[in-house]
Amino acid sequence: MSFGVAVIFCKLVPTFGMIDKKIVLEAWRLVQTARAMAKIYDENRPITKYVHSTSKGHEAIQIAVGMHLKSQDFVYPYYRDESMLLSMGMTPYELMLQLLAKGDDPFSGGRTYYSHPSLNRENMPKMPHQSSATGMQAIPATGAAHGLKYKESQGLLNGIEKPVVICSLGDGSVTEGEVAESLQMAVLHKLPIIYLVQDNDWGISASGDEMRAMDAFEYGLGFKGLRRIRINGSDFLQCYDEMQRAIKMVREERVPMLVHAKVPLLGHHTSGVRSEWYRDDMEKHDRIDPLPRLRKLLQSLAVTDSELDAITEECEKAVALDFENAKNAADPDPATVFDHILAPTPVTEEKGEREPAGREPVVMVDAALFAVDEILKAHPEALLYGQDVGHRLGGVFREAATLSDKYGRDRVFNTPIQEAYIVGSAAGMSAVGCKPIVEIQFADYIWPGVNQLVTELSKSCYLSMGKFPVASVIRVPTGAYGGGGPYHSGTVESSILPIKGIKIAYPSTAADMKGLMKAAFYDPNPVIMFEHKGLYWSKVPGTERAKTPEPDSDYIIPFGKARVVQSASPEKIKMGSSVGVVTYGMGVYWALNGSNEFAEQVEILDLRTLAPYDEEAVMELAKRHGKVLVLTEETRRNSFAEALAGCISEQCFIYLDAPVQILGSEDIPAVPLNTGLEAMMLPNAEKTKNRLQWLLSF
Repeated sequence: MSFGVAVIFCKLVPTFGMIDKKIVLEAWRLVQTARAMAKIYDENRPITKYVHSTSKGHEAIQIAVGMHLKSQDFVYPYYRDESMLLSMGMTPYELMLQLLAKGDDPFSGGRTYYSHPSLNRENMPKMPHQSSATGMQAIPATGAAHGLKYKESQGLLNGIEKPVVICSLGDGSVTEGEVAESLQMAVLHKLPIIYLVQDNDWGISASGDEMRAMDAFEYGLGFKGLRRIRINGSDFLQCYDEMQRAIKMVREERVPMLVHAKVPLLGHHTSGVRSEWYRDDMEKHDRIDPLPRLRKLLQSLAVTDSELDAITEECEKAVALDFENAKNAADPDPATVFDHILAPTPVTEEKGEREPAGREPVVMVDAALFAVDEILKAHPEALLYGQDVGHRLGGVFREAATLSDKYGRDRVFNTPIQEAYIVGSAAGMSAVGCKPIVEIQFADYIWPGVNQLVTELSKSCYLSMGKFPVASVIRVPTGAYGGGGPYHSGTVESSILPIKGIKIAYPSTAADMKGLMKAAFYDPNPVIMFEHKGLYWSKVPGTERAKTPEPDSDYIIPFGKARVVQSASPEKIKMGSSVGVVTYGMGVYWALNGSNEFAEQVEILDLRTLAPYDEEAVMELAKRHGKVLVLTEETRRNSFAEALAGCISEQCFIYLDAPVQILGSEDIPAVPLNTGLEAMMLPNAEKTKNRLQWLLSF
């Protein structure tokens, strides 16, 4: 039978294909190992205190998948996939180290839950960081397939046999919107990925008929071009044969596929949510246990019950020994809790020429364009994508103009309106060796992507113990000017800054835009580039100084290094008649224009990057002047500016001659459309001048 679109080629009935007895015996060994593990975990609940799930009932499909994967493949298991991990070559002892959060846990060093792999061994399928958020792995997995498809198109894949991606999901998670975004992109770009959906009819205590109007197989019909099969996940022979065919087809034809496997849930949802609390269908699920079916298959292959029982006993003894050894393994050294928060960056000092002789000033948006152009020219692994950045428009601000025509539509392309995919796919792209530069069209629309930023990108380096940092640049046009209105004017940095494991830049000049864009690209961590729309072309009165000569191609600025934009005179500082302004973005120009009449009394420090920010420069400024204004476009309450003012007060209290002042936008939930109302809300040069004069006279 063919793998035609939406064709069910495999009914829920036994199959009788030819199979090597050794393979089935290995499956028996693996199932019995997994069962012994589940049993010993449940018998030792005071010891196995960290929440975990087991694969009991799901073993046949998981083992079949693992047996067919190769070292070049990428796998995104979910939290119930321990049998798949065993099948790919992980040992019970290694899995138990994660179960008990031990220091030698090969995935996370004791940092995350059982069956949450992060592995990059040369002789095994690659397993990037896994989160616990159900369904969230679909986007990074699809991003990995997208990256492989791109590398293949550019001749960047090594090896004769092409890799595939497996994304494993529970059926309950398929209702997540991120799964729909993934399926849409997979069929749109014909990506080499298999979505393995294990359907046990439960989502914790919610039954299938409560959660969905259709199962994943039926849902997949809505994605044109998605190959689909439905198999009996309790029948190892069927699973083995059909997964072999499915993986072979995706490996050779480079198309996406959904495999829907019906399985029983024979254990608890997790160790913390036990089946006896709510399940009344255990007898029904026991009837489709894969283990008796596997025994019958082996009996038909002339394996005796005594041989099978001997293997079972051997597995139980081995698991018991592994459990004792894992119990006695060392816990993580508490001092290691700070390891791998970020991957080390190669960019540690300013290099290149900031103002080459003879160059005319350029606007910020062109400086960004030139930086990305140079990156794409020098690095074939780099891609640029987002809404409207492709060949027709080149970005709604023309920030990617000409790049798609220059480098091709495989490299610079439009995405659907899918902020979650735009952000989350970067994790998968990075895992396969690509370096994505992506764009959220307006800061106001970043929120659907924040889930992926928090759940997947920001934690990947830390929870994988540095194995999978996510090298990515996320460009976010931001800021208000000229009546952009409530959904095109937002500033959101204070909402993003609490996310650890990422970096944030906020340039205010063309030179800084180019230097920081380069630094962001070469950084192995996720980097948010906030780019103020009002500074892109210096159309806002008073922002002409945002235009600078374009730096040379080697120019780069390290993160965490502020720049003094305007200095106060030594005389005024000595007299105690000076003030320091700490700001960034549009605030630089409010400060410059607001201090025109007494510039010799005002030092302006442009942070340039917010995470990390130049704490040393800020505190030295506070000590030097004794009076500080923190200036931001964001609303003041609960903002980064307010937190920064608190830090200054805490660290520099004895040096201060006046309360640290904060000037920001009025505490209003949205930027009004009417320009008069907008002006009333935002800071400006006059408001800044008044606050500076108040400080100077204090």
